[in-house]
Amino acid sequence: MNHPERILALLSEDARLTPAQLADMVDSTEEEVAAAIRAFEKDKTILAYKAMIDWEKTDKELITALIEVKISPEKAMGFDQIARDIYSHRQVESVYLMSGAFDLTVIINGRSMSDIARFVFDQLAPMEHVQSTSTHFILKKYKEQGVNYDPQQFDEREVLI
Repeated sequence: MNHPERILALLSEDARLTPAQLADMVDSTEEEVAAAIRAFEKDKTILAYKAMIDWEKTDKELITALIEVKISPEKAMGFDQIARDIYSHRQVESVYLMSGAFDLTVIINGRSMSDIARFVFDQLAPMEHVQSTSTHFILKKYKEQGVNYDPQQFDEREVLI
């Protein structure tokens, strides 16, 4: 297989591509592509297949927040265990180790601002190594993971007016 990174790139853009479609795109056989995908799944290079949903077009109320977290890791524990403790909560969408003024970025989803506030006050802030948090609510998503949420095309006449 000469194109493993190309297969991964194509799947990251559209996980619905079949091995046959991918084989045509990378000039390989369907069997080779299917074997490569199985190997990527087995070694956890491919972690998941997930649909991106614009929840604003549904009846489901969903608020997303970005929380900056300062922590004081212990030598034996480090950042990894604290991150695991945080991402074990069902509301947590993502956790990133950061450089700069704070240590972790936590992305969470909730039904309301008060739902997110409850998570911060009851679950996150009381954690042993958490020094401080700063919560930012996402008001509108324009683009996420390379996908436009509002791919409106402007009419040239509207731009000139």
